[in-house]
Amino acid sequence: MIMKSAANPARTLIPAAVFFLACFLCLSVPVPASSADGCPVKPGIEVLQDRGFEGLVGKRVGLVTNPSGVDRNLRSTIDILYNAPGVELVALYGPEHGVRGDVYAGGKVSDSRDALTGLPVYSLYGPTRKPTAEMLRGIDVMVYDIQDTGARSYTFISTMGLVMEACGELGIEVMVLDRPNPLGGLKVEGSVVEPGFFSFVSQYRIPYIYGLTPGELAMLINAEGLNRGQNGKQEPATCSLTVIPMEGWHRDMLYQDTGLPWVLPSPNIPYQTSPVHYCAAGICGELYGFLNIGIGYTLPFQVFAEEWIDAQRLNAELDSYDIPGVEFRTIYFKPLSGRSAGKLVQGVQYFFTDYEAAPVTLVQFYVMQAVAALYPDKKPFETATGVGLFDKVCGSDCIRKTFGKRYRVSDIIGWWQKDAEAFRNLSSAYYLYR
Repeated sequence: MIMKSAANPARTLIPAAVFFLACFLCLSVPVPASSADGCPVKPGIEVLQDRGFEGLVGKRVGLVTNPSGVDRNLRSTIDILYNAPGVELVALYGPEHGVRGDVYAGGKVSDSRDALTGLPVYSLYGPTRKPTAEMLRGIDVMVYDIQDTGARSYTFISTMGLVMEACGELGIEVMVLDRPNPLGGLKVEGSVVEPGFFSFVSQYRIPYIYGLTPGELAMLINAEGLNRGQNGKQEPATCSLTVIPMEGWHRDMLYQDTGLPWVLPSPNIPYQTSPVHYCAAGICGELYGFLNIGIGYTLPFQVFAEEWIDAQRLNAELDSYDIPGVEFRTIYFKPLSGRSAGKLVQGVQYFFTDYEAAPVTLVQFYVMQAVAALYPDKKPFETATGVGLFDKVCGSDCIRKTFGKRYRVSDIIGWWQKDAEAFRNLSSAYYLYR
């Protein structure tokens, strides 16, 4: 459960009957998406269609997408562009999980042909992550349409940037069909990536929660070259970029505010609230063998549990921290798969009662602090594997080295948030929405 605080004052003054009537009318009568608070957001693919596919007509088009690239009626962007008058869709490009979502997390995506359209599908998650000149041969414009999570470590934005770089080098246009940031556009958390820690899960010098839509991020990295720390170039690789903006989206919206259907962009992000939970538990999840975070169960990224944990003690310890906007409850379950499959584990499930106030990414560090206090022989950096990937996802080894001395969140808050305000000032120049 995720609740936002500071509800719209005007909304709270509307009598209940009037409010529900307004909601009914909003859902029943077609109106422009941007004309009324609470009406659905229109994603970039629908805006592009309304514009008669301007920018694509008469051109040979490539498309980077996955199952989350759909309109509000769940029609795939693949099928929309394939059947668009005057548009010649000639190739598909598959990020992690593939264009049809048939590859599990971390699995290799292979070159193939799409069974429905017969188009060639080129893998961008395997030996080749930046498309080659041969893959791009004959393409006039590359379209990108994927629902992202809003977290730096999710690899779709890394694919987007590498595609932009490759197209820039070959003079191929790029068009990003914009979609909501499910975390909203106001929250910024986490330090930027430090030299030596750029990777496919930390491609850019941006905070862990960066508060931009895919289109806004594309504009930022295209203009600022925030990935040059990884590729060693002195000048950013730029491309001819067009962003097709949404209609009706505002920065204070979480995904559940948009009225759009949620199609899981990857297997462990099944719910519209999953991206928020991913940010609160996914970094800890890189420490394999430490805690079960719900992967392999029905609550991915929503729990912290193990066989050796006393749920009541852990819950009480976490409650004593009085973390703003976060509440915990005890939980007992048997994972369906993974290293603890069929075994009873216990721990806590957490809830955001005030998303705006909550330090989302620090939830997992508070849990690690509590575990270290209650179980000194179970300290994460001393018992788990995956420390290298943990550092890459954090964008630095400073968090691990500092936190690992005493396992106190207070020791890392200053470092973790040191870049947030500067990034907010930089990125605001690329806002497409208010």
